[in-house]
Amino acid sequence: MNTEIVELAQNDQFTFSCSNKLTCFNNCCRDLNQFLTPYDICRLKNSLQMPSNFFLEKYTVMHTGPETGLPIISLKPKHASGLSCPFVSSSGCKVYKDRPSSCRMYPLARIVKRSRKSGKMIKQYMLLKESHCFGFSNKNRQTVSQWIKDQGLLPYNEINDMLMEIISLKNQLKPGHLDPELSYYFQMACYNLDVFRDQIFNKGLLSKFAMDDEISDKMKNDDELLLKFGLKWITKILFN
Repeated sequence: MNTEIVELAQNDQFTFSCSNKLTCFNNCCRDLNQFLTPYDICRLKNSLQMPSNFFLEKYTVMHTGPETGLPIISLKPKHASGLSCPFVSSSGCKVYKDRPSSCRMYPLARIVKRSRKSGKMIKQYMLLKESHCFGFSNKNRQTVSQWIKDQGLLPYNEINDMLMEIISLKNQLKPGHLDPELSYYFQMACYNLDVFRDQIFNKGLLSKFAMDDEISDKMKNDDELLLKFGLKWITKILFN
């Protein structure tokens, strides 16, 4: 499989459109090695109407990133069907409305890194023109910014950038593996939201942590708000 990589700016245009009329339809959902972000998991477990710990057990595997030392979650493929996504069917994606950010972004890749000169986070975009994909033969043209908006990526990118900030700080300030307790807290606050909520409101996890009462009440029913809080909380306990 050949891949041509083209760097794009946010206002650059590219030609691409996917549909079930293409002979390559669903091919990109096979032979997977797909990482899931915290917001991916939040959306998927709610789409499937299951608690986060059940979702993690059934659909994912966890390992430790060799460079970051942080827990990483990957989607567990269906081995009997050529390592395909567990949510793909002959008619397409069964969780399309809540599909992961990497699926939404394709055929683009988004890279976020910290500038060594300015210290600011820099966003880069790459167009991945893979030879097996016929979506590039369509005449639909759009800018990178239009694609991000149309694919519903704005909330994904916002929370993914919070995670990238943690990873960047971790690499600078605390290289190597976390101790088991911090690793557990990271995994819970980022990926296992329902257990995190239970620990906060029923087990007194944050009894010594100052929280606004209004925000605290909203977090009881708002997963997105809880996740954002969790990322801020894990930043505080990791880096004081």
